Amino acid sequence: MANRITRLGGLLAAYQRRDPAARSKLEVLLLYQGVHAILWHRLAHWLYLHRFRFLARLVSQWSRFWTGIEIHPGAKIGHRLVIDHGMGVVIGETAEIGDDCLIYQGVTLGGTGKEQGKRHPTLGDNVLVGSGAKILGPFRVGDNARIASGAVVLREVPENCTAVGVPAQIVRRSGKPVYFADDVDHTSVSNPTLERIAALAGRVAELEKKLDMYKNPVHTVDEYDDYVI
Repeated sequence: MANRITRLGGLLAAYQRRDPAARSKLEVLLLYQGVHAILWHRLAHWLYLHRFRFLARLVSQWSRFWTGIEIHPGAKIGHRLVIDHGMGVVIGETAEIGDDCLIYQGVTLGGTGKEQGKRHPTLGDNVLVGSGAKILGPFRVGDNARIASGAVVLREVPENCTAVGVPAQIVRRSGKPVYFADDVDHTSVSNPTLERIAALAGRVAELEKKLDMYKNPVHTVDEYDDYVI
């Protein structure tokens, strides 16, 4: 019993650290749906492990109705998970979440519909998943990874990396950013896919200009040299 109270205290303290609007542990306990979803899930998971599967799903559906957060009873969740706001979060049956993770609203930890057995992702410790991100498949997202808002992650993300885009690509690795210097910014992250498309469009325009010069030959050697491929 004392151990459970200690874990609950750690969960409430994690919300206070992560959320500037959290004024007290009592407020978090009574009013934060993320906390309620986790507490209901602990009960549902216990029932699931003891093969009370119908009761486990009943508790899960009750929690979904009251919190807007859907966590399958079979999902394995570590300590001090913070679900910020949480509306629309979906966590699948074989998903696993490590300690000290932070998940924003609209996140899906789901499958692609093609796998058998382990179908959902595994998050390591201290992983941040931005609002609206989708992580789909039975792969691992490493410790301290950051998934930007709206990203669609379809393959493994190494530890200490930041993934951005659709499909998600690594833009920061081991503390060394590739496209931007600060920690993941959910409102102004660059999109590497769009940047590459823009670069290709510029290259195509350049090649079309050179091709046009061949169709309409220039009059001087100097002008011709400027357009040789």
